[in-house]
Amino acid sequence: MVAQIIFLVITLAAIVLFTFNSRKIIRNIRLGRPVDRSDQPQKRLMTMLRVAFGQSKMVVRPIPAFLHFFVYIGFVIINIEVVEIMIDGLFGTHRIFHGLGGLYDFLIASFEILALTVWVACVIFLIRRTVLKLKRFSGVEMTSWPKSDANYILITEILLMTAFLMMNAADFKLQDLGAAHYTNAGAFPISQYLTNLLPSSENALIAIERGCWWFHIIGILAFLNYLPYSKHFHILFAFPNTYFSNLEPKGEFTNMASVTNEVKAMLDPSFVPAEAEAGKFGAKDATDLSWVNLMNAYTCTECGRCTDSCPANITGKLLSPRKIMMDTRDRITEIGKNIDKNGADHQDGKSLLDDYITREEIWACTSCNACVQACPVNIDPLQIIMELRRFAVMEESQAPGSINAMLGNIENNQAPWKYSPADRFNWANES
Repeated sequence: MVAQIIFLVITLAAIVLFTFNSRKIIRNIRLGRPVDRSDQPQKRLMTMLRVAFGQSKMVVRPIPAFLHFFVYIGFVIINIEVVEIMIDGLFGTHRIFHGLGGLYDFLIASFEILALTVWVACVIFLIRRTVLKLKRFSGVEMTSWPKSDANYILITEILLMTAFLMMNAADFKLQDLGAAHYTNAGAFPISQYLTNLLPSSENALIAIERGCWWFHIIGILAFLNYLPYSKHFHILFAFPNTYFSNLEPKGEFTNMASVTNEVKAMLDPSFVPAEAEAGKFGAKDATDLSWVNLMNAYTCTECGRCTDSCPANITGKLLSPRKIMMDTRDRITEIGKNIDKNGADHQDGKSLLDDYITREEIWACTSCNACVQACPVNIDPLQIIMELRRFAVMEESQAPGSINAMLGNIENNQAPWKYSPADRFNWANES
């Protein structure tokens, strides 16, 4: 009974803490401007099923896609076993579902095979990061914490899978010994080969089995509460993020309603625009972005595929789309902490533009959408960059000289070039 009470307290504490931290993140996302993404629900659902569930954009890089597939499937399926662990922990039973017979044997065997594939995949991922040191896992934004974050998760997964297999190995050996409370149930195609590593003493085996059982479940609950502080929150956010992703063609930019209304009023004096709240053009701080942009930031996996595909970054420019997303997440998190500490009206004198993202970064972007295409969970760094540009041009009239010259030519000559429209076809008359 004492063990059951301890298990109940730990489980409730973990759920409460996770709920508390998740609500903070959802609150931070809601600080963004409203945007309607309720259209085309069927197409959105299919996008989510294809991209998030089906991992369709991962296959561009076959080797990591193959490994990630096993980690993903293993994470989903092995956690079905958590249901049994929770029931056993609450009611003091052991392998409560053993009555399923052959189906139970099949499930346990499947869990073990998947646990081994997850273990192998995580070891390979860890080697790629720490030994091979692939270039896309580095960068100015990949400071000690982002690098450590990924390693912590991989090491944790390796330890959890090891504990799971060792728990089953000890259980299998206890079943052979006919130990009380250890019902003959389950098939152990992997852990049966680990039994020779274990002692023969029943008491020692029980201690190992119970120790691994507690380590496994507490590790899962700890992992759950680590997610809100980690890039691995994408495990949960990838699904809503892909559902609410932009369904319009990637080359299509949105028009600002306030500017559109001004143009319509100039062309048609009878046009009466709908009343709208006064607002700024573009975005200077994270709260000027839409809630979808902020959800994108919390969904970022920091995999570096966007930066690795960015032509500006490849040619040595300062821009890194991954950094754009990480900076946005850091800034809105900072704003949330300020609200918790000082109230909703607190101003810390900082902004996303200049304090986090430099103007050199946003003007290095070629708006080619390579980062958007590369992201495995449909994150859109370009939209954030364009909103920051809009603020710089339309609110501050601050842009590089070449941009100002181009805008002036469009205003005066109806084209980006300095030539008069009347002279535009002079080249055709040249001999």
